[in-house]
Amino acid sequence: MERAAASGTHSSQIWSLSDGRAGNARQADALAAALGGASATLALEPRAPWRWLAPRRCPGARHAFGEAFAQALDAPPALAIGCGRQAALATRLLGGRGAKTVQILDPRIDARHWDLLVVPEHDGRGGGNVVSMLGSLHPVDDAWLAAGRDAFPALGDLPAPRTALLVGGPTAHAPFDGMRLDALCAGLAAQAARERGSVLATVSRRTPQAMADAVARALAGTPGVVWRGAADGPNPYPGLLAWADRIVCTPDSVNMVSEACATRVPVHVFDAHRTDGRPRRFLDALRARGRIDAMADADDAQGNIVPLRETARVAAVVRERLGWA
Repeated sequence: MERAAASGTHSSQIWSLSDGRAGNARQADALAAALGGASATLALEPRAPWRWLAPRRCPGARHAFGEAFAQALDAPPALAIGCGRQAALATRLLGGRGAKTVQILDPRIDARHWDLLVVPEHDGRGGGNVVSMLGSLHPVDDAWLAAGRDAFPALGDLPAPRTALLVGGPTAHAPFDGMRLDALCAGLAAQAARERGSVLATVSRRTPQAMADAVARALAGTPGVVWRGAADGPNPYPGLLAWADRIVCTPDSVNMVSEACATRVPVHVFDAHRTDGRPRRFLDALRARGRIDAMADADDAQGNIVPLRETARVAAVVRERLGWA
């Protein structure tokens, strides 16, 4: 471990660090919260040339994230939790100043630079200080879902069964197109009409505008909601997960699928068979567990569904391995 003895006495703080991208920040924040809550959340602003080389160290790396971070290295937290490549350099630097470090996602260099690595199973990385998880870390649990119902009570007035549709954006490993998405929405509209139910749809930052607009058009005559951005008001995503009787999501985001599977309702991943690479290995693992399947009928039993919630388990491992009270 590349670590210097801590000088002086540092606080019992937990720092949550990321590059500010929603998926990375969400994972670091979720683990920090499960361990007792972050006392500081840092969105890093990497500078050249270090941002190109992270998490590898090169001369002057203490200045990789500006002078405020360089000064913060003189008073490190007790525990630094990072997610993503840029955060991996930050946690590595903090570890060198005496902080305990947990790095989420594979930094692609030797694991000895951190106390613990938390990586998805589909990355296929092992080691003595590597903690594997199925999917990603997130805050979704029963309390989070209850808060989602409280925050968006009107969704509960929509006719059941309520199908939540979570739309991301096409990627190299999950190349769905507009025609495929149109067909999905048409099928969901027909199903809602047949069951006298509703469709609750939301898009993400990754969704091309043309696709978001197409979803709205396809579901225009169907009871429910379609959220395409801030102009439509607050994102009802927590309410969608909380009020859904089933969830349908595109296959591009491990985070999104993981959160859908953290509920207690059936989950269908659209076009899962067209994915490849690491996302496909993740989806195959979910299918092997019976957590995702074909489109669920309205009368599907939900009582025996085991939600996918890795955050609490990973937090327990971190406590044990690092002696964190």
